[in-house]
Amino acid sequence: MSHGDDIRDLVLTDAEFRMFCDLFREYCGLHFGEDSRFLLEKRLARRVYEVGAGSFSAYHYMLRRDTSGDQELANIIDELTTNETYFFRERNQLRALFEEILPQLRMRREAEGGSVLSIWSAGCSSGEEPYSVVMLALEAGFEMGRDLRVYASDISRRMLKKARRGVYRPASFRETEPWVKEKYFVEKDGLWRISDEIKRHVVFTHLNLFDRGRISLLGTMDVILCRNVIIYFNLETKKEVIRTFSEKLRAGGFLLLGHSESLINVSNAFELEHLRNDLVYRRPIPGETRWDSWHVAAAAAIRSSDAEGQIE
Repeated sequence: MSHGDDIRDLVLTDAEFRMFCDLFREYCGLHFGEDSRFLLEKRLARRVYEVGAGSFSAYHYMLRRDTSGDQELANIIDELTTNETYFFRERNQLRALFEEILPQLRMRREAEGGSVLSIWSAGCSSGEEPYSVVMLALEAGFEMGRDLRVYASDISRRMLKKARRGVYRPASFRETEPWVKEKYFVEKDGLWRISDEIKRHVVFTHLNLFDRGRISLLGTMDVILCRNVIIYFNLETKKEVIRTFSEKLRAGGFLLLGHSESLINVSNAFELEHLRNDLVYRRPIPGETRWDSWHVAAAAAIRSSDAEGQIE
């Protein structure tokens, strides 16, 4: 009997479908409806065959009980998730980040006597997003480590390995201008390797967004990018992960979601910020009015301008 015949012989029962759905939702928030049942069955069947479990129920038991379950859970999550991304994705949002959000945050931080800003790319996949942030930061005149720190996480160890390696195919550059490739990448045999200058400024970590223990080890962030991730969650798991983001963001910090994602009926912990380049979410500062926010930024700008005038 062939590999293909073995897989076709496996049929996911209603009870097994519910068991796997519950497991994946509890572990990492992934939600599977009836419309994705066929896809789930085929990808699970492939893993059942590859690990020699023999049946869906035995494979489920392995994931739930075996000491190797954590690693196999990581393997099957890799099979079930889509990791398609590219450099400078949703460019208008990144423009808003560097032209409007970070200048506002930096002025506030300077007014309060602080310094470095922290950005977390949550669900970074193969690394294009955090590397894009670093390249844009350098082009905008930020000094990495002094002005800005970038952290990146993903549940997929396979994707993190690719991100740390930093080697990309042409499809990753569909929104990348040629001069950027020439400046920050080296081409060899049709692949492009990102420069060490960019790579060393991103701290990658394996992280499940529902592992509150590990998330507690992260510091407080000024900006969280979690784009095109919560679309895979149901309402309850969306609420849970957004609550975590609210706890990890400093008051006045920003949450950037994908353009197809919204916090309507999910959370009231954020306010919608209308910027020139995009709409983003902001965690309010207790007792603050919008006038207070812009007043602090303006005061900092005036003090900076006065100081430059005195030096001259």
